Amino acid sequence: MAEVVTKGVGRVERTADRAEVQVSFEATGSTRAEAVDRLTGRVAALEPAFARPGVEVRSRQLTVNDNWDGSRRSGGRASQNYVVRVDDVTVLDELLATAVAAEPTWLGGPNWQLSDDAEAVAEAQGEAVADARRRAEGYARALGARLGPLQRLADGDAETQWAVESRAAVAGYGGSPGVPPQVDQLSLEAQRIAVTVRCTATWALLD
Repeated sequence: MAEVVTKGVGRVERTADRAEVQVSFEATGSTRAEAVDRLTGRVAALEPAFARPGVEVRSRQLTVNDNWDGSRRSGGRASQNYVVRVDDVTVLDELLATAVAAEPTWLGGPNWQLSDDAEAVAEAQGEAVADARRRAEGYARALGARLGPLQRLADGDAETQWAVESRAAVAGYGGSPGVPPQVDQLSLEAQRIAVTVRCTATWALLD
């Protein structure tokens, strides 16, 4: 039996409903203990914001080490790195404003995500199969044949990516003390996420 093999692509877009932010703080002191005390004071105002509903700290990493001036130890340094997931994007603006006001050493984000892409993947799969069928029907007509039943279907990997480039100017902020950006002037609208599915289909060709 003659066959035709076609590839199909399905692509759907959804508005992101989750965001991830990375925030880092650093402090120095004459000793490591003093550096930790100063760091604790810097992050104290931010910790309550991380505890609010819809916000989850996915990672909290503390690093403490000596400072060195050549071969001579000169005090200590402490840093705290956070990875924060925001499931309620309505609180994102306020959270970022609070984070920037605390003058972090570095702030990155928001990185937009879908909390559940199952429905989007299912729709993209349907579009991919329909696309493969349309291509097969075109080949069948070109050959003067009829398209028969599906024989085999191979799944391609689903891809999730930003549909448009982020316009959030806060991304990658490495702020100087006392000079925070104006968060209320940034565009922090939830981004469009594109989900793409590819498949390879084998169809029978009938006389």
